[in-house]
Amino acid sequence: MNTTIPYITDDFINENCDFIGLIEALKIGFSNADIEVPMRHHHDFSNPKEEKDSTLLLMPAFNPGNDLGVKIATVSPNNGIYNLPAIQGMYIYLDGHKGFIKAILEAKSLTAKRTAAASALASSFLSRKDASSMLMIGTGALSINLIKAHTSVRPIKTVYVWGRTLEKSQKICDNLKNEAFKCIAIDHIEDKISEVAIISSATLSPTPLVLGKWLKKGQHVDLVGAYKKDTREADDEAIKKSNVFLDTYQGGLKESGDIAIPLSKGILSKETIKADLFELCSNIKSGRTSDSEITLFKSVGHALEDLVAASYFYKLFQK
Repeated sequence: MNTTIPYITDDFINENCDFIGLIEALKIGFSNADIEVPMRHHHDFSNPKEEKDSTLLLMPAFNPGNDLGVKIATVSPNNGIYNLPAIQGMYIYLDGHKGFIKAILEAKSLTAKRTAAASALASSFLSRKDASSMLMIGTGALSINLIKAHTSVRPIKTVYVWGRTLEKSQKICDNLKNEAFKCIAIDHIEDKISEVAIISSATLSPTPLVLGKWLKKGQHVDLVGAYKKDTREADDEAIKKSNVFLDTYQGGLKESGDIAIPLSKGILSKETIKADLFELCSNIKSGRTSDSEITLFKSVGHALEDLVAASYFYKLFQK
């Protein structure tokens, strides 16, 4: 009996990811009522050398009789100064019948791919079908994945990239120079945010970067950063002007200041949130209903996404 556990690397995941296939797998996963997902463990812990807390995340999910898994991840916001990603971890993928470990997957790229695919899945319901332009706010590990995922579901011809420095933004564009769309680095968010069809933001900014005063009718806003209750990427006016959607009610209502703060202020209520991905993918509720509405999707991540992505890459690895 071969007791060697397959180890699926970031390189394999990066080289074999087809966003169209992964997005479809997530759509099926979110419409599968059998998958069980307990509330993830979210533990902030002190990091004295950085004078800023880090976070430990434990994210289990079960597809009874088929497979299950758990992601162990850490978030260290200051890792950029050490040339390390902010999010690091491993995914343990197991057999749902006998409980043995089927594979261990590096979680950096797994997380980036599934997060980007979830945003693009939401965009397929929420952005205008003719969306041809996009602004990417942030230049971290997620940015290239979000751009590739969004451009796989909409006919995007031009992508603008903003980061803390123009040099970082240009580096993203250089990495995408062979894609079918044009990629342009910009100095200021307000230069293009009012013109684009899709705005995607993935930053660790503690204060809003997407301001409601800049938003125009028909836009779609995709918020992926701000993973703590006291941080946010969009301001109150952006929430007021938008129809709000979540990846899941389970985490989305509690884990990010983008939703938790407006809820606490009475600017937003659970009843006014339009839908989550479970409801959209199961056709229980509708996404965009007019070309003029502003839609806003908040993603905090969900263990179902990790399990579906682990299964997707495991099957590719077995071929």
